[in-house]
Amino acid sequence: MIRQNQRFLTQVYVLTDLLCALLVFLGAYWLKFHSGLLSHYSTLPFKSYLTWGTVYAFAQVVIGFYIGHYAPRRRKRFSYDVLKIVQVHSVSGLLVLSLLYITKETHISREFLALYFAAAFLSNIGYRLAVKRILTWMRRKGYNKRYVLILGAGSVGRRFHNRLASQSELGYEVYGFLDDYQQEPMDTSGTYKPIIGKLDELEKTLADNPVIDEVIVALPLEAHAKYAELIQICDKAGVKTLIIPDYFDLLPARPFFDNFAGMPLINVRDIPLDELGNRLLKRTFDILFSLVAIAITSPVMLAIYTGIKLTSPGPVLFKQERVGYNRKPFMMFKFRSMHMSTGEVSDKQWTVENDPRRTAFGAFLRRTSLDELPQFFNVLLGQMSIVGPRPERPFFVEQFKEEVPRYMVKHHVRPGITGWAQTNGLRGDTSIEDRIVHDLFYLENWTFLFDIKIIMKTILKGLVNKNAY
Repeated sequence: MIRQNQRFLTQVYVLTDLLCALLVFLGAYWLKFHSGLLSHYSTLPFKSYLTWGTVYAFAQVVIGFYIGHYAPRRRKRFSYDVLKIVQVHSVSGLLVLSLLYITKETHISREFLALYFAAAFLSNIGYRLAVKRILTWMRRKGYNKRYVLILGAGSVGRRFHNRLASQSELGYEVYGFLDDYQQEPMDTSGTYKPIIGKLDELEKTLADNPVIDEVIVALPLEAHAKYAELIQICDKAGVKTLIIPDYFDLLPARPFFDNFAGMPLINVRDIPLDELGNRLLKRTFDILFSLVAIAITSPVMLAIYTGIKLTSPGPVLFKQERVGYNRKPFMMFKFRSMHMSTGEVSDKQWTVENDPRRTAFGAFLRRTSLDELPQFFNVLLGQMSIVGPRPERPFFVEQFKEEVPRYMVKHHVRPGITGWAQTNGLRGDTSIEDRIVHDLFYLENWTFLFDIKIIMKTILKGLVNKNAY
């Protein structure tokens, strides 16, 4: 039943995409040529425009199937849908423009194409969001549910049960547990589903309860020998099997399965920025953004230069060694905000509130983050990125890597001027452990749109921060 529902939903999506494209085409054509709001002159008949509109509509569907836009995404966030929609419409638009160039169709209105492409993109996002909201509402009301059976009522199985119960919008409900050693889950609140049998009763349980859609294997490593038989039973019953590794705490949020020497491997630290295309996109954006930022803020930097010279003796720029990409050290630039001191003091002493080393003008620079403007030059030199984990001094890196689990993982990407941790208030004298949690989330979930979101949050929240000492 679930698979039939999914196929039906996919068919609905395809038909709705085509219908939206047709309605948007008619709306764009009317707005351009009949509304009187825009120039209505056209040397091509309606039939020609309809032909190209149809090509664009069907291109969306074909490309959508090719990139997985119509694949089941019950467990995905809406941001994943948006990314796929951006990909579909970008490729479809480029395809249509390429065909127009190849066929030498020069008389078609560019203004109409811009209206059509933009409206198709926005309508696609709009109705997908509406469907997502409706499905979420239905699932919270108890409709369109999937039932899962958890094998193992130990700590891993109970933890998964709790996570699932806290995310009712996914529409999953635990049917019960199978476990060989426990009679009841270790819980006195009555919130856990019951243990309905032992592992060797799996085949009978699935046969007697056809409502079970998926089986979650949450067994300890000692039960590894049973996995093959359990999976075979689930396959025989036509039920999906998912395995939670007993060592899942060591894995990233999105583990990547690789193939090496013909053997499947779990890549524990695969991140999106390992891919060349993603790195080139991010680096290109960094360069362009930095050039624009330097051009815009150059009057501000000149004023800061003058202010430092007038208020404190010493150099304007402060260079400090930080640990960057691939654990390599680099000199990070800042406007000097403190009185001159020895390198040992600045490299090994943490900045605190009301730090006596700060100058009056420097306190203002640090509070407003204007002291970090020279780091755009670090970005141009390839030492930093606009968005990424903040770099730290070698002395503290050596300290934190022994005290904070997975601290060194953040050096798999270039450090940033701003980051996910900073936009969530983790600056200055705040928890290093919390920062690393946010940094790892950024590494494992990077997308170009995520970078844009962080930049927008940085701008909208303002650069002033109470923890920036």
